Amino acid sequence: MDWSIQEIAKLASTTSRTLRHYDDIGLLSPSRIGGNGYRYYDDAALVRLQRILLLRELGLGLPVIAEVLDREESAPHALRAHLGWLQGEQDRLARQIASVERTIGALEGGERLMAEQMFDGFDHTQYKEEVEERWGADAYAKSDAWWRSMSADEKSAWQQRAAQLGSDWTAAFERGVDPASDEAQALAQRHFEWLRAIPGTPGGGAAGPTREYFLGLADMYVADERFAANYGGQAGAGFVRDAMAVYAERNL
Repeated sequence: MDWSIQEIAKLASTTSRTLRHYDDIGLLSPSRIGGNGYRYYDDAALVRLQRILLLRELGLGLPVIAEVLDREESAPHALRAHLGWLQGEQDRLARQIASVERTIGALEGGERLMAEQMFDGFDHTQYKEEVEERWGADAYAKSDAWWRSMSADEKSAWQQRAAQLGSDWTAAFERGVDPASDEAQALAQRHFEWLRAIPGTPGGGAAGPTREYFLGLADMYVADERFAANYGGQAGAGFVRDAMAVYAERNL
């Protein structure tokens, strides 16, 4: 059994134009072309499309998605790994929803707020051990105190700033920007300023990151898939690393 491009576009909440683009760049080819010139997709193509859409939701660019899919030996194995991540996110979001619902109920009912229940699912300490191992307990304590001192609006603004920086890095990579160009170096400067604004870390404070710390982070973005995902995957992280290396050479 197979499905027409219009049927798949509707089922996947995408467009025929997007599917044709995926075909043009070799990311998702139709299973066959009908006598009328229409594209048709079979089960294997649907599984690949599902993986593409899942990876897009993680913020990966199309070139990186192609690399990921080409490296995968087993679609079921990859989907199980992604399912585990989704289930973890589902649990976290469910806890956040329940926490907010309890707060609303307490406020509307004039009840006493239960502080120990208000922040279930809002865990910014999940990397505590890793931070302490890399930079020491004092670094974590200072950055944790700084984060806790911020209002909800300030935290949201900070998160949006970080997300926008990652998005701008990814967009520059996907457009083939030269790491040594003015555009890439402006992003590296923004990255430097962003790191300088985080108290407690070796990069925080008026002086900002040292050359060693700045380059060490750049290498870690490539080596650690969790960080690489913020920049469109390892290839995108490689672009960020190269731009940061140029910045360090010129300025640090």
